[in-house]
Amino acid sequence: MFDIDLEDALPAARTIAVAGFGRVTWPKGDNAGVIPRLHARGRVVICYLDSGAWESYRPDAALFPASVRGGSTGWSGERWLDIRPEAWRKFAPLIWARMNLARTIGCDGIEPDQNNPMGNNPGFPITFANQRAWYLEVARQAHARRLSVGMKNGIESIDARTVAAFDWALNEECFQYSECEALRPFIAARKAVFQVEYEGNPAVFCPSARSLRFSSMKKRLELDAWRIVC
Repeated sequence: MFDIDLEDALPAARTIAVAGFGRVTWPKGDNAGVIPRLHARGRVVICYLDSGAWESYRPDAALFPASVRGGSTGWSGERWLDIRPEAWRKFAPLIWARMNLARTIGCDGIEPDQNNPMGNNPGFPITFANQRAWYLEVARQAHARRLSVGMKNGIESIDARTVAAFDWALNEECFQYSECEALRPFIAARKAVFQVEYEGNPAVFCPSARSLRFSSMKKRLELDAWRIVC
């Protein structure tokens, strides 16, 4: 399975109309043609898209109203979205349009990111219930488009409902922060846990990862090709 950026994977420029928001042109991706090449090798292709944060550098950035853009995620040009249910109508169709695009260009599934504002100063009074509800809606919308979908981070929202809703989990740095036990319900449900560390010694965390039956690796924060697989 390969996880690639949705925008990078676009085989050609696409202009999309999002009802009530306007039109957006997604340019040909820097990695155009990667999906059919990977499919030809028998690989599953997961496409990364942001579903819980606004990114100033994406083609559709101007279509998100300022009222749903909150505090910084810590990454340059990114702000948390207001994922409280009453705000969904103000931005969610733009996220579903990204999912439609993923389906159209041949992605087998998606990695929806930044759905876990709790504890990260999002700038809105978001509750744990709001966060869980958004995770569940993201999974529902992905499945409605016949896309596999993973639960990215958000360990505080892992429960029977989220485990049932998602096809797999993707975690960052649970060994660094001693949070890996929270992911056991996915393994118990016979669902994969894909996991990455950016710090630490693989000789130390890999034995634990194998014991937990996680598919773990170490990567650089730059997310280049370098990796050490457990």
